[in-house]
Amino acid sequence: MTALPEVTPRDEHNLKLLTNVHPVDWVNPEPVKRYNLVVVGAGTAGLVSAAGAAGMGAKVALIERHLMGGDCLNVGCIPSKTIIRAARALADVRSAGRFGVQVPEGSRVDFAAVMERVRRIRADISPHDSAHRFRDEYGVDVFLGGGRFTGPDTVEVGGATLRFERAVIATGARAAVPSIPGLAEAGFLTNETIFNLVEQPARLAVLGGGPIGCELAQTFARLGTKVTIIEMAEHFLPREDADAVAVLRTAFESDGVDVWLGTQLERVEIRGGVKVLHLVADSRRTTLEVDAILVGVGRAPNVDGLGLEAANVSFDRQGVEVNDFLQTSNPRIYAAGDVCSPFKFTHAADFMARAVIQNAFFGFAGKKRVSSLTIPWCTYTDPEIAHVGLYEHDAAAQGVELTTFTVPMAGVDRAIAEGEEEGFVKVHVKKGTDQIVGATVVARHAGEMISELTTAMVGKVGLGRLASVIHPYPTQAEAIRKAGDLFNRTRLTEGRSKLLRRYFAWRRR
Repeated sequence: MTALPEVTPRDEHNLKLLTNVHPVDWVNPEPVKRYNLVVVGAGTAGLVSAAGAAGMGAKVALIERHLMGGDCLNVGCIPSKTIIRAARALADVRSAGRFGVQVPEGSRVDFAAVMERVRRIRADISPHDSAHRFRDEYGVDVFLGGGRFTGPDTVEVGGATLRFERAVIATGARAAVPSIPGLAEAGFLTNETIFNLVEQPARLAVLGGGPIGCELAQTFARLGTKVTIIEMAEHFLPREDADAVAVLRTAFESDGVDVWLGTQLERVEIRGGVKVLHLVADSRRTTLEVDAILVGVGRAPNVDGLGLEAANVSFDRQGVEVNDFLQTSNPRIYAAGDVCSPFKFTHAADFMARAVIQNAFFGFAGKKRVSSLTIPWCTYTDPEIAHVGLYEHDAAAQGVELTTFTVPMAGVDRAIAEGEEEGFVKVHVKKGTDQIVGATVVARHAGEMISELTTAMVGKVGLGRLASVIHPYPTQAEAIRKAGDLFNRTRLTEGRSKLLRRYFAWRRR
C-alpha cells in the first residue's frame, strides 16, 4: 500500500482522480529478473516511453512517486485550460453588447462552481493516464513510490530492486521558488496548488511574466480578482515577438491586469492578515497589499533524491545532461521531458519520448536527433501567442538573413466578423527563397493555426506553395494563405511587370 498524496479538497472528483492516478490500495508487483526498460516518472514523457516500448513487446517498469499523468493532467495543461475557458466565457458575455446581444447586467462568477468543473474535467480525463490502464492494457509493471538509482543498471523502489537493460529519467520539473525574505512565511501559490482553491482571492500578485503567470493573471482578472503582474525584466514574455507582446499588453489593459515591469520584490510581510509586498523599481520603493501570491518565475528540474551519482548520470541546476540523442553520461540511461529540456511543453516531452524509444532499442535503423524536432508552442492568453522556428533575433544571432511577411488579422474577413481583429500572422523566410524558418501567430485560436505553418516547415513546403492551398472561406487561417500571396507578389519583378503590361496592352489592340 502506498501513501495517499495530499490533494484537496477531498470531494468526489478528486477521489476519482486519486483512484486512477494514485490508488490508495495499490500493491506493487514483484519485479521480473530484468526489464528491457525502466521508466522513472509517469508524466507525459514517462507515459509515452512506457506505452510505446510496451506496445512493441518490451517488458517495462514504470515508477511514479506522486500522481500518474504528471503536471499536464494534474496541475498544468488540463486544469489551466479548463479555468481559462471559464474566464473566456465570462469575457464573451460581458462583451456581448458590441454584437447587439443584450445580457442582464451584473454577470456573476460562481468561483466554487468554476473550480469544481476544473476538478471534474481533470478526473474525467484521468483514466487515460491511470495505473490500472497501464497495467491491464499495456502490460506495464507499475510501481508507486519513490525510485532511486542504486547502480548503473539498477533502481530501487519500495524496497524492491529493478534491474534494467535501458532506463529513462522522466521526472519532470516543479515550480521554482525565489529566495525572498518573508515569502515562505506569508504563504504562496504555484501552479501545483492554485487549482486547489475553492475561494476566490480578491487581490492576487503574480510573480513572473512568463507563460504560466500571464495565462493565470488574465484568467483570474477576468473572473473578478484584482491582479498585478510583477516582472523584474523590462518585458513580460521576453522570448516572444515584441509585436505580439504589444497586442497582449493592450488585452491585459482591457481586462484590468496591472503589469509592473522592471520591478523587484525585496520582501514580504504579513500585516493584519494581509500580505504586503515591498517592491522597488527605478530606485523607488512602494508597497502592494494582496490576499494571495502566485509564484510563476520558472521551472526547476526534479533531480534531487534520484541517486543519479550512483548511476553515473551527470546533471546540474538545469537538469539531467543529455546529448543530441537524449542519452545521458551513462549510455544505458536516457532522459526526456522537462527534466532535461529547455522546451518544457507536454508535446515536446511526447516527441522526445518517441525519440528515446527509437534511439534506445532501434538505433541500428537510424537514430533520432532531438535537434531535428520542429517544436511549436503557444501561450494560451486571449489572444493566444503561438510560435514555431526562429525569431528575428535568433536569425540575426545565427547570421541568417530573413524576409518577413505580416498579415494583420484586421485584414481577414472572419476575424472582422467575429470582432477579433487584434493580432497577426507573421512568417519569416530565408532571404531570396520561400523557405519558412519561423512564424508567429497572434489570434484567439493561434494554437490551432500554428500547426499549418509547422507542417509546412517539417514537410519543406515553401510559403509560396501555401498560397495555392485552398482554405475554407471565411476562416481566420486564411491569413496564412494571404501571407503566401504576399510572398508570391515579390516574384513579380519590375521587368516582369513591364512585360505583362505590354502583353495586356497588345491584347487590347
